Amino acid sequence: MRKKTISFELQVFETMDELGPEDKKLLQSAIEARKNAYAPYSKFNVGAAVLLQNDVVVIGNNQENASYPSGLCAERVAVFQAGAKYPGIAIKSIAITAMSENHMVDSPAAPCGNCRQAISEYEFRQKEPISILMMGEKGEVIKCNSLSDILPLGFNNTYL
Repeated sequence: MRKKTISFELQVFETMDELGPEDKKLLQSAIEARKNAYAPYSKFNVGAAVLLQNDVVVIGNNQENASYPSGLCAERVAVFQAGAKYPGIAIKSIAITAMSENHMVDSPAAPCGNCRQAISEYEFRQKEPISILMMGEKGEVIKCNSLSDILPLGFNNTYL
């Protein structure tokens, strides 16, 4: 038997003011998208903004449904919209932010497993990393350089 270690580094910024201009603008777009989330059941609003290689920003927010599995997360709304509207244009980065009407979200909100898998498909297909910015309602911002950092050993079409 042999052991294998999987590790990655995250960048942690105390506030979004420490970010570079491009990342700060993208995160601000996610905050704006979050304001229009449809989350009457969970009261947990999420906004996402996708920056494409052509410098276009595509936004998304969570869309809930009384039949819970029928809703969709902000990240997938944004990524799927980018893929539909700008096919073949690579995704550079994604910013995600969340807030709750029930309590202060002061730690970064990471994508759920389904969203990680969906984003992974794009990263694998474009053969370029997609950086991920994550923030709660306030507080620190976490940045990882690739979706594969937060989804090691991901599933892709080579297994099919």
